[in-house]
Amino acid sequence: MTFDDIRRIALAWPEVEDGSSYGTPALKVRKKMLVRLKEDGDSLVIPGVPPDERDMLVEGQPKVFYFTDHYRDYPTVLVRLSKAKRQTVEPLLRRHWRTLASKKAVRDYDAIR
Repeated sequence: MTFDDIRRIALAWPEVEDGSSYGTPALKVRKKMLVRLKEDGDSLVIPGVPPDERDMLVEGQPKVFYFTDHYRDYPTVLVRLSKAKRQTVEPLLRRHWRTLASKKAVRDYDAIR
């Protein structure tokens, strides 16, 4: 996967827009970060993943999921895009989008699914 793949997926959801975060490309929902590209150009920073779930993801797929000491105390997981598959990343993104989007946007999206 690439960040362009992530953009195509997420920009199809209501209220998602391009942005930047820490000088890197990001996608935002109502001015809040949905996801951003890490400075290495291959890793995706996905907030909204509780530490226990993150640990399970890292243990189960260490080539795809990881975190650094910087993110140790945050509900965030890092994803190596070059090793990731859409069916692994999209559910995490969609779940975080649902927490950031307005209730109406989520309702409308669910109604057309």
